[in-house]
Amino acid sequence: MALDYSQERIEHPLRVCASCAVRNRAVCTTLETGELAELASITRHVVFNPGQIIVAEAENKEIVGTIIRGVVKLTKALADGREQIVGLLFPSDFIGRAREGQSQVFGEAVTEVEVCMFNASRFRHLIDKYPSLKGALYDRALNEVDAAREWMVLLGRKNAEEKIATFLLMLAKRSQAQRGAGDDDEAPIAFSLPMSRADIADYLGLTIETVSRQITKFKTSGAIRMLSGRDILVPDLERLEYLASGE
Repeated sequence: MALDYSQERIEHPLRVCASCAVRNRAVCTTLETGELAELASITRHVVFNPGQIIVAEAENKEIVGTIIRGVVKLTKALADGREQIVGLLFPSDFIGRAREGQSQVFGEAVTEVEVCMFNASRFRHLIDKYPSLKGALYDRALNEVDAAREWMVLLGRKNAEEKIATFLLMLAKRSQAQRGAGDDDEAPIAFSLPMSRADIADYLGLTIETVSRQITKFKTSGAIRMLSGRDILVPDLERLEYLASGE
């Protein structure tokens, strides 16, 4: 299946790197200027429309790169045709397999997604050439294992209120990280729900009705404020943390 890119940015690679919104959080942040130039020489920026498949299960499409903007959902297909959302990727996350092998999940653009895409074979060469890049990928792999374990606890032990609170807390912390360390950590945090309530329900193992009921409950209690459409404001992150932990 040929990938359908909606558009591709053609600019001087290092100029793109210099203005990159996730430069200080992506795997490339460990590289020195000369090393970054070598990585930039094998990259291209590609934009995917919502609903487009970026990575396909069981296909040797060597798609590797860093998400610059947008959200990607990772879905696993079962033998009977059912699908389960097993993860989400956000700006600065790495997508694809750094080493050779077939993907075990679908990666689908939930919103418009821009990916800084690397030539896979040459990227593997750089991993072996630069230990700092290999270390950054290794650290991310360990973080993904930790996140998977946390999500197992969420799905297996947390009730509906705790699940929704944990999901909103994850989005709020992602938004806070994108604001930068210089901003007030106690300031209200605004973000937009990247998924429909049906997708949220699928991701959390709940029904759509339960998701809607819990979000309304949080809104009524003042834990969140609905701004417009899918936009949400969290006035007090600590309160949301308490809800997520069951306190």
